[in-house]
Amino acid sequence: MSDALTRTWSPPYPLDLPRVLAPLRRGSGDPTTRVEPAGAVWWGTTTPVGPTTLRVRKNSAGEVEATAWGRGAQLVLDDLPGLLGAADDASGFVAVHEVVERGRRASHGVRLCASGRVWDVLVAAVLEQKVTNREAWRSWRELCLRFGSPAPGPVEKLWVAPDPVQLRGIRDWEWHRAGIDGARRRTLLAAASVASRLERAVELRGVEGRELLQKVPGIGPWTAAEIAQRAWGDPDAVSIGDYHLPTIVGLALAGRPLDDEGMLEALAPYAGHRHRAVRYLAAAGATRPRHGPRMPVRDYRAM
Repeated sequence: MSDALTRTWSPPYPLDLPRVLAPLRRGSGDPTTRVEPAGAVWWGTTTPVGPTTLRVRKNSAGEVEATAWGRGAQLVLDDLPGLLGAADDASGFVAVHEVVERGRRASHGVRLCASGRVWDVLVAAVLEQKVTNREAWRSWRELCLRFGSPAPGPVEKLWVAPDPVQLRGIRDWEWHRAGIDGARRRTLLAAASVASRLERAVELRGVEGRELLQKVPGIGPWTAAEIAQRAWGDPDAVSIGDYHLPTIVGLALAGRPLDDEGMLEALAPYAGHRHRAVRYLAAAGATRPRHGPRMPVRDYRAM
């Protein structure tokens, strides 16, 4: 505990900590995050100087009390407001659909978080390519627990994702054991080889940031959008190519399933805030049909 750094920050807006940070959590078994019953959130993350742990909680005065451990402690504390949505600007957003407005009202205290770093969210997003969340989250746990680092500080069973060097050291058969096929493995290795350059996407932001990410073979519009949504809280990054999203958006806004082109047309009134509109749809309870087709769960370790 002696090497901990602390910061207290007063957000100038309502803040629901667990919901703001929820996009960084990959399933209930994510070894890099933990949510306490009282609402405090733990997060283990890589930084340019090493593994770091952050714990955030709100006190009775509404202030955020943050404690960080590890070599990157000062870095994550400096970035705390951005992580908790301080840079998120919803001005100019107008809900033109009743369901979107309903989701906006249900999102009180929720803003778009920004981790400020590409690497961790890139690894998780690549693992989610063309597989079910269940498969991807299982692989994420395997990579973190077997090849990542224990999170610094007093908390037990919290881990940090493998950094680019650790990831490049994974042997071929170990990728297979983690349930990761060759295509996703090649994408991750390609990203690891240029990881430091990819961090510039956070500075570029928007279309330019997403285009930089897509220079990595295997990273397309869907993956770039998923990264952008979390790394810099991109309010317009639509996950084009998602298996379920066009159906969800179509049923909510047009009354029928749509393809990607139709989804973009339906979201056109929200240009500049299309991801925000999608988040509000989720908050309003918009979802895919419960009895629709599902992606099969595959176990690459058995292949």
